[in-house]
Amino acid sequence: MTKKRNRKGIILRLLTYLFHDKYLMALALIITFIGNYINLLVPRYSGNAVDAISAPGGVDFAGVFLNCRNMMICVVISVVLTYTTQRILIYISASITNRMRKQVFDHLMTMPVSFFDQHQAGDIISRISYDINTINTSLSGDLIMLLTTAITVVGSFIMMVRISPRMCIIFFFTTPMILLITRHRAKKVRPLFSRRSRLLGELNGFTEEMLSGHKTIKGYGQEETIIDKFAKRNLESVDAYYEAEYQGSIVGPTVQFINNFSLAVVSGFGAILYLRQLISIGNISSFIMYSRRFSGPISETANIIAELQSALSAAERVFALIDQPSEKADDPDAYVFEHPEGNVSFDQVHFSYIPGTEVLHGLDIHAHPGKMVAIVGPTGAGKTTIINLLMRFYDPDSGVISIDGHDILHATRHSLRKHFSMVLQDTWLFKGTIYENVAYGNDNATREDVINACKAAHIDEFIMSLKDGYDTVLTDDGVNISKGQKQLLTIARAMLSESKMLILDEATSNVDSYTEQQIQEAIRNLCKDKTTFIIAHRLSTIQSADQILVLDHGTIIEQGTHEELLEKRGFYARLFNAQWET
Repeated sequence: MTKKRNRKGIILRLLTYLFHDKYLMALALIITFIGNYINLLVPRYSGNAVDAISAPGGVDFAGVFLNCRNMMICVVISVVLTYTTQRILIYISASITNRMRKQVFDHLMTMPVSFFDQHQAGDIISRISYDINTINTSLSGDLIMLLTTAITVVGSFIMMVRISPRMCIIFFFTTPMILLITRHRAKKVRPLFSRRSRLLGELNGFTEEMLSGHKTIKGYGQEETIIDKFAKRNLESVDAYYEAEYQGSIVGPTVQFINNFSLAVVSGFGAILYLRQLISIGNISSFIMYSRRFSGPISETANIIAELQSALSAAERVFALIDQPSEKADDPDAYVFEHPEGNVSFDQVHFSYIPGTEVLHGLDIHAHPGKMVAIVGPTGAGKTTIINLLMRFYDPDSGVISIDGHDILHATRHSLRKHFSMVLQDTWLFKGTIYENVAYGNDNATREDVINACKAAHIDEFIMSLKDGYDTVLTDDGVNISKGQKQLLTIARAMLSESKMLILDEATSNVDSYTEQQIQEAIRNLCKDKTTFIIAHRLSTIQSADQILVLDHGTIIEQGTHEELLEKRGFYARLFNAQWET
């Protein structure tokens, strides 16, 4: 019962997309109705022409030509109306695709970071592209086809009853058989289409992951292993696709067999009635043509229902994405950071990604305005988690994180985040010019500002060596430049920001030692008025920090300046000295 309610709910949600273009849909339905009505006249004129040929007094040529002319007129009008309908449906389909994709993408932009941490990008892309295409193919074309089928079936049946009620008795046996078979197969096929969509999404996710790590795969010589894994996933996906299509395609031939059988019975029964002079040859011809129009759409309906099952399965995946909760809305009276000084505090902050597995244990941090705070520690100590909490990508389980004395939980996320600029270990550049990438996030930046920031980041010389300089177009994620150069560009982007707080998460991890030394002083100068948080494994980059926090298993075990920590000869001193050991 729950599945049935869910299916009805999905269908109703899908219809809302059609309702947006209700006037065009109404026009398409009216044109379809008129076109089908005119098309239903063709068998009638055909039968009249046959009767005119076999008239008792000889061939009635005038009657033959008149009925043939009427047939031609009906066919031409029907074709024109069908073409018009298809044009309207194509427009509606494009409109639905645009609106649905925009809705999904807009919703993705409101979702919390935790969702993207838990779901493969390839699977999300599969839902936006393949699943929405599957939905729209059925939503515009198949639903109209079902309505067309209903008009044709009802109209044909009425015409057959008018010609010979006796011969219609045959369809009272064959039609229920078709409906029962179609309903039974629909129940069996729907889970198969759901499995097909799911496995295709997983295959896309795996493919996206492997392509992004292509260099690592080749570097470790794992090509054969990855090929085998892909082959296994691909085979599962293909098998699911085959099984769904195979089970769905069984309905069509079965229904076609029943229809052909009924046609044979109709022909035989019609011949008997003709011999008894209860029906004319022309009426038999018309009845057979109407019976084809009556049974043909029913056969097509079986195939359409299989496609609709696929669309419903795809819709489940798309709506599951749309129904994912957005990032928690800000309180109506939430505080708005206008011009923060950058006084940042963590007070007894506890946090866990997974309930019961705490990552941070009562963390206390205080960063004064304009000061540089460095956070070091072994992998998994919780360094990046601090950044996630600062940016409110996640919220603490308990404790308070405040800026200038204001709890960030009671402040708007937008005003909080716009006062932070970030340079992460995983650099991100979009397809566009170097100038556009560096100026990203600062709408007021001039070309001179961009050039000065790039000079400070020691990337200007490289940029000017390119043919188009700052107008050089970077390909997706900047794959046409080195990792170090990408990181320097993101550093320049952060330097250009007008924010009062700066986060550098392994910001120099992809920069060589010589370039690292060059940009250290530049970063220091540009960050002197900003509260800066630096996460670094290279301890040489943080020696000038005003405060160094040593984190281990979510707890601060040491803190002080570089010199103070070396004098303690503790954990930090061991980390620092280990860098110089050979």
